[in-house]
Amino acid sequence: MTWPIPILMYHQIDASPPKGTPLRGLTVTPQRFARQMGLLRLLGYRGVSMSELEPYLLGELSGKVVGITFDDGYQNNLEHALPVLQRNGFSATCYAVSDPFEGRNAWDDAIGVPSKRLLTPAQMREWVQAGMDLGAHTRHHADLTTLERAQAWDEMAGCKQALQDITGHEVRHFCYPYGRYTAEHVAMAKEAGFITSTTTRRGRALPNDDRFELPRVLIAHSNHLMLFWAKTLHTYEDRYR
Repeated sequence: MTWPIPILMYHQIDASPPKGTPLRGLTVTPQRFARQMGLLRLLGYRGVSMSELEPYLLGELSGKVVGITFDDGYQNNLEHALPVLQRNGFSATCYAVSDPFEGRNAWDDAIGVPSKRLLTPAQMREWVQAGMDLGAHTRHHADLTTLERAQAWDEMAGCKQALQDITGHEVRHFCYPYGRYTAEHVAMAKEAGFITSTTTRRGRALPNDDRFELPRVLIAHSNHLMLFWAKTLHTYEDRYR
């Protein structure tokens, strides 16, 4: 299999928040995540980071691969997702915010999302040393569409440089916070030296997709295993392209 290529989008891997919690759907329990990764391995697929996915997106390799990404850089990705990934021989990309206010998801305060800790610099290094990939998600989880060009450039390129300084590894991949961006931000991602950028547009990646506007498959709290299979390995998500 070469195409389509599903790129999974996760946020938090943690205990289920109480019903009624804003954005509750963006938290997948560790048990459910483990079952999902186990199913991929059982079916002969390999979960890979965006860096490992590069040659597949470029058409240089083919195979049964699934991209795995986590947005925002929560500590629970390290605590709960990393052991599962390692157990299955998978890798993943965590799109981290490099300069988070108070070291937590403060951008969610206005809508009542519970406060959760983000990766510290030491934990970012631990993630990378474990064979995982770190991607850029702006310095402060910024809505790029609300910023002047110079500010947006600082958020994008500044995040890249900061994460590289922290880990000592090149940061090659970017994710637009909130999924909000314009053609100018696509051009800026290329100028900053990123190799790919991912969005929140639904669908599996196809050969003619712009590598700087890649769609992803959101895996939500309520997705049971059969729906996970349909969204990832069948045509369920393709109708939303």
